[in-house]
Amino acid sequence: MTVTRVLVANRGEIAVRIIRACQSLGIETVAAVSEADRESMAARLAKRAVCIGPARSTDSYLKVENLIAAAQGTACDALHPGYGFLSERASLAQACAENGITFVGPSAQNIMQMGDKLEARKIARSAGVPLVPGSDHAKNPHQAAQLAEAIGYPLLLKASAGGGGRGIKLVWNKDEIENTFRTAAAEARAAFGNDTLYMEKYVGNARHIEVQILGDCHGNVIHLGERDCSLQRRHQKIIEEAPAYAVPPEVRTKICNAAATLARSIGYRSAGTIEFIYANDSAEFYFLEMNTRIQVEHPVTEMLTSVDLVAQQLRIARGETLPFRQSDIKFAGHAIECRINAESPQHGFRPCPGHIIDWQEPRGPGIRVDTHCFPGYFVPPYYDSLLAKLIVHADTRQRTADQTYQALDQFHVSGIDTLVPFLKTVIADSEYRAGAVNTRWLEKKLEQYSASQVG
Repeated sequence: MTVTRVLVANRGEIAVRIIRACQSLGIETVAAVSEADRESMAARLAKRAVCIGPARSTDSYLKVENLIAAAQGTACDALHPGYGFLSERASLAQACAENGITFVGPSAQNIMQMGDKLEARKIARSAGVPLVPGSDHAKNPHQAAQLAEAIGYPLLLKASAGGGGRGIKLVWNKDEIENTFRTAAAEARAAFGNDTLYMEKYVGNARHIEVQILGDCHGNVIHLGERDCSLQRRHQKIIEEAPAYAVPPEVRTKICNAAATLARSIGYRSAGTIEFIYANDSAEFYFLEMNTRIQVEHPVTEMLTSVDLVAQQLRIARGETLPFRQSDIKFAGHAIECRINAESPQHGFRPCPGHIIDWQEPRGPGIRVDTHCFPGYFVPPYYDSLLAKLIVHADTRQRTADQTYQALDQFHVSGIDTLVPFLKTVIADSEYRAGAVNTRWLEKKLEQYSASQVG
């Protein structure tokens, strides 16, 4: 497989990240940009930029045919999808294969296997990986109500084609199940073109733990440890860290081994992440889903292991064997990542597009900023609000948190609102410092923060 010129089929900070990884390997890049991104940092850094359509993602970044035409028209022999957009669409991987373009990611079969959450549950069950108690396909509201009685309330209704925190509805009691089912099915049909739903028991006092996987084309699969992604708003992660500090070491080992076993069972290749829910009260863990792509939060793993995950994706796509075994992976210290979004937390996380007047990033030992922003950059209103990721690494969690707060204090952005003030409040919180959090904790913190701003 040849990878000498890569079409970067994404935008924002991940496009910049991919371009720089390619440059480190001597690989040329072409940035696929919408009309709104012609002057972006990715367009400036790549050897060439090619417009793939209008600003709206449905007319550009989400058009398989536009991406294939762009790759062919610029003589790219490979395509990297990044995350989001079409990164987990088997149709893009298949189109690449049919047109002789190397897809920098897993096979179309891998994507289909894990993209359908019901199929993924079956594979996990066959591999001996624990599953959250629940049911497979609920065909209609009446059947859902019957199945719910056996599962017990509260429970989650999930879209089988969902992902990234989308397509999930919480049902507290039997009076809500049928109406919520209809709403969830309609939303899943609109968002994913598939209204198939399944149900899982809701684990209230829980953490979200995920494991980073790498697999090559020669049957080698290893894990690179786990991350704690419990601090979420509406199932969207805000702060991530590694290692998972409040999970017993023996359980962390079991979670990582289970993830590697699952990935190995499908012959997975490229970078991927297997997500679990961890019950704080019982110390049990359950499989949630697999993301068959690079994750937003991959830098915290890179900081701990010194493994460049995007570079490994590119090497795997070229057919190379993983350069290390499981025993070669060493973990050092602790890392925290904060997502710097163009949002106003004091106004319900309202998006804040517009011109950035001043952009000053923190610098220093153990500090990394992944971004596509600069002074004068116009944040368009068409896309995800992520501006940057602040990643901080130190020898202990306490020191990492201290240094993260200091770095946030030095992160100055004017012209638009960002999450920086809210993130400082979270990092300084005594409960967060003590690790006394779960997947619902951040929502409560946001309510307190919003009330304090109004007051």
